[in-house]
Amino acid sequence: MTPRCDPAPHSVSGEKRAFRVEFDAKSMCLERLLSLCLQARQLSCERDDRSLFKGLDLDICSGEIVRIEGPNGSGKTSLLKILSGQLSDYEGELFWNGAEMRRVREHFLANLLYLGHAPGIKSGLTPLENLAWYQALSGESSGDPRSEELRLDALDQVGLAGFEDVPAGQLSAGQQRRVALARLTLTPRALWVLDEPFTAIDRDGVKALERKLIRHAQAGGCVLVTTHHELTASSLLRRIALG
Repeated sequence: MTPRCDPAPHSVSGEKRAFRVEFDAKSMCLERLLSLCLQARQLSCERDDRSLFKGLDLDICSGEIVRIEGPNGSGKTSLLKILSGQLSDYEGELFWNGAEMRRVREHFLANLLYLGHAPGIKSGLTPLENLAWYQALSGESSGDPRSEELRLDALDQVGLAGFEDVPAGQLSAGQQRRVALARLTLTPRALWVLDEPFTAIDRDGVKALERKLIRHAQAGGCVLVTTHHELTASSLLRRIALG
């Protein structure tokens, strides 16, 4: 595979505070303070004495939707967790914008939005309260009136207007998934790592999410996704097969 970014990652001097690429989801404008690129070199992972993948090289850059494909058990979720910094049991090197990940990890995490296979919501909280909880976890302000307006708008965009104050445990599986997907609107990040985001959502929801992924990539963001849903063909879409 021809590298899409600098094929010889280099180190850069670290900075003391987190650097976040300013992504304006409303204007679809990415201030390219960095050349966005997540790279893996010679990545290998084993589970239960079984090799999931070995010697994997990846370049995931601005303007791309990269779909990780493979049968069940091929390591798709493990790969996403490694690339998003959640698993450390692997061999190989990770780089963010040409710098060794261990030196710029804080910068990387400040620009990452990860949605796992499970919705990851609290059943005793309402959709509005869950989004406020997400904001608090990510260090965003969630207490001022403008924040609540943004949460309401995010829920409206995923079709949950009228369900804002219903306990999440009373929502359907698809509605619970939509609460999680509202974060894509509420929390602007340059790199989206999404594990099976289409699970349990209906046909209209699938179409809306596909459009959202495409708009994000067109704006200069990066999308890394696993899904059993067949994504619509696009010049932005690239596939990587495991197994």
